[in-house]
Amino acid sequence: MKPVNEFPSADGLWTGIRLAADAGVEAAIVVEQGAVRWVGARSALPAGFAGLAPHDGGGALVTPGLVDCHTHLVYGGQRANEFAMRLAGATYEEVAKAGGGIVSSVRATREADEDTLFAQASARLEQLLADGVCAIEIKSGYGLSLEHERKQLRVARRLGEAYGVTVRTTFLGAHALPPEYAGRSGEYIDLVCKEMLPALAAEGLVDAVDVFCERIAFSLAETEQVFKAAKALGLPVKLHAEQLSDMGGAALAARYGALSCDHIEHLSAEGIEAMRKSGTVAVLLPGAYYTLRDTHLPPIAALRAAGVPMAVSTDHNPGTSPALSLLLMVNMACTLFCLTVPEALDGVTVHAARALGLQDTHGAIAPGMPANFVLWNVREAAELAYWFGQQPVRAVVRQGRIAI
Repeated sequence: MKPVNEFPSADGLWTGIRLAADAGVEAAIVVEQGAVRWVGARSALPAGFAGLAPHDGGGALVTPGLVDCHTHLVYGGQRANEFAMRLAGATYEEVAKAGGGIVSSVRATREADEDTLFAQASARLEQLLADGVCAIEIKSGYGLSLEHERKQLRVARRLGEAYGVTVRTTFLGAHALPPEYAGRSGEYIDLVCKEMLPALAAEGLVDAVDVFCERIAFSLAETEQVFKAAKALGLPVKLHAEQLSDMGGAALAARYGALSCDHIEHLSAEGIEAMRKSGTVAVLLPGAYYTLRDTHLPPIAALRAAGVPMAVSTDHNPGTSPALSLLLMVNMACTLFCLTVPEALDGVTVHAARALGLQDTHGAIAPGMPANFVLWNVREAAELAYWFGQQPVRAVVRQGRIAI
């Protein structure tokens, strides 16, 4: 891994490029002090920029840097054995009795030290960055104690610093009930709200707060308790909502101005309307849908009709979406969920940025925004959704530096 300060500056005049929104026109981007100064048709470039240091894009297509807005990237171990067990016919209960499920990831995460978690997560992050990712959310939720949640979030911060990538950390202490709190979910939620979250927020490790609101996880009342604690600390909220059933979590999250509701396969009309009013982003996670062999599609047409912004993410995690390509998720969002190509690309750029509260700095190429964009060796934008297994990245400008 090259140190971030060794990445060359992207300052100068970028030509020989075509913007995805108008691929038939040669474009130009001016970068100064790591930020976009001007962008538009090459023929309209102001004369004052013509003498800047040149960067030839070689005819590449350009999009904003991709944003992976829902990941659980930092964890110990892996769960390929469970995948094999499920394929052989094992039930969820049988996997759990064999020591599998989220408890196995909690055990492995607690056993690993910070440097080990950093090394394992680095290998995963490098694959996502090679796919054009310029900003990423990383959740905790496999520690389920103050010590180990802190460890996960510290690793997430280290990853951002080491790789020069924007990392938004999300505290997901209410992900599952740890074994030592079996049958005592109320006591555990009290611990999350009164001890874990305040301590981690005071250490500057939390950018947002998430809850897994589901029958196998936490109730609406417990979710609201966490949301109130987050609000008291001035932290935005997100929600794992309506993945397995309709519990009304999306409507609750919307009342708290949630940045996003994620999964949402069972989202109701009432939930959609609440999200529309609050401006909450619907985050689609086709990798989990695919891995779990789900058949209950998210209400895409209703979300589209209501104008609810739809983001797309990998949901990288060891149990239900071991995905390491955001471009593959673009393809899946189109093939499985019937998104159009523009919808899918907006889903990993502008709407994904909004799902993280990063709409002022990521998801677009505009004057005044940090330079985060990707040059692709493709002729048209549809190829970014069409191919899978290809690696079309020509260059990545991340935080004003040429990272690839």
